Amino acid sequence: MIKDKKIVVTGGAGFIGSNIVHDIYEGNEVTVIDDLSTGNLENIIGLVEKESIKQVKGSITDLKLLQETFSDADFVLHQAAIPSVPRSIKNPIATNKANIDGTLNVLVAARDCNVEKVVFASSSSVYGDTPTLPKIENMCPSPLSPYAITKLCGENYCRIFYEIYGLRTTSLRYFNVYGPMQNPKSEYAAVVPKFISSTIRGNPIEIYGDGEQTRDFTFVEDVVNANLLSCVSKKSDGKILNIAGGKRISINELALKIMKILGKEVEIIYRERREGDVKDSLADISLAKNLIDYAPSYSFDKGLDKAIEYFKKTNFEL
Repeated sequence: MIKDKKIVVTGGAGFIGSNIVHDIYEGNEVTVIDDLSTGNLENIIGLVEKESIKQVKGSITDLKLLQETFSDADFVLHQAAIPSVPRSIKNPIATNKANIDGTLNVLVAARDCNVEKVVFASSSSVYGDTPTLPKIENMCPSPLSPYAITKLCGENYCRIFYEIYGLRTTSLRYFNVYGPMQNPKSEYAAVVPKFISSTIRGNPIEIYGDGEQTRDFTFVEDVVNANLLSCVSKKSDGKILNIAGGKRISINELALKIMKILGKEVEIIYRERREGDVKDSLADISLAKNLIDYAPSYSFDKGLDKAIEYFKKTNFEL
């Protein structure tokens, strides 16, 4: 889709960033900037060793480093962040510094280096727990956590930089992304790899709340595609787009699906609901379809099969 371009991926050693890098490195000049605070160098080490990509170890809070790295870049795919709602509740200052100050630095550096476009990784968490489903981009945001606030702020900075400075930007609200290279071992791990890991190892699955909360899960390759489509679409400039699968299942259903695919039954333990968690999530993806021709290629079952296949093959590096 994109060839002969100079592309910088912030957070390129992380889950989503590394999937993007593996998709675009052939035929493009790709630079990854990542301080490895939450990213995993193993995700891209093969490409680094072959000199297929350039790796810059550093933080998006370093404006001078960003300006040097963005020199002559065509696109910046800004995935770097301190992820996780619980982590942001535990340490809101660190989340604010990386996700708001860092994003502002990315935009300033992109403006100063005449970058063609910045695509920003936002989050469905900005919607909060409003009961209206599906979530539509023009709904009033109602963030429930510091993390969600930082993503909402990043979206607004992207819009302002487009309107004031003419820097082309698109913000993508990701809905519960899952797939290969996602870390199941962190205490803040996302639910899909965590459930797969627990089931493979024969450990209990822990569910926060009653498990009837629903999520619109998005396979990572669809997210990668949305980033690339946004780069080439002028219709999406200055816009915010939902990127999702467009369907939802409950967390209880998810646990049962994983156990069925793996042919292994484990105990389910219910824990107290966590602060900042939303009850239900479902995206209207019609705007993304209209503006960037986005359509998910993976049903949840198809994506889950691929994720489980990957984690069984790598054995989670246990």
